[in-house]
Amino acid sequence: MTTIGISVAVPEPWGRQLQDYRVALGDQSARLIPTHVTLVPPYEVNEAEFAEVVAYLEGVAATVVPFQLHLRGTGTFRPVSPVVFINVVDGIAACEQIAQRLRAGLTEVDLRFPYHPHVTVAHELDDPLLDRAFAELADFEASFDVREIHLYEHDPVGGWHPTHSVSLAS
Repeated sequence: MTTIGISVAVPEPWGRQLQDYRVALGDQSARLIPTHVTLVPPYEVNEAEFAEVVAYLEGVAATVVPFQLHLRGTGTFRPVSPVVFINVVDGIAACEQIAQRLRAGLTEVDLRFPYHPHVTVAHELDDPLLDRAFAELADFEASFDVREIHLYEHDPVGGWHPTHSVSLAS
């Protein structure tokens, strides 16, 4: 079995900036997690299913036009979940539509919470650190074009790595 996830990568310089911030804040798991907007959360596939998942991802991506993603300010899922995130303020509908279409064809995906596109910047830290991230990144802003989505595989030692980049329709 392989654990995979499907996401929009946050490009440089913002991806590294936010990942480094997370690590400096004390979220050591962030060393193994590239900065991203999740489309399909982690789930397990066997070797036979993997090729089908990639083919399905390619099929969905071929019908989606590139779009702009605009990130701005912070939000939180507290008290339900100890997470602080950067808001997606433009591109929400595109992320929701892609995520819904992907999950519709990947029957093993289980959502613990309703889908809400975001970029995690602090996770499972003490409240003072979550408060700090919420305040310090309140003015964060970035905009970029999304022209591809990525399938990530999880390595228990090395973390998450993009193994397939799939271009959106041109």
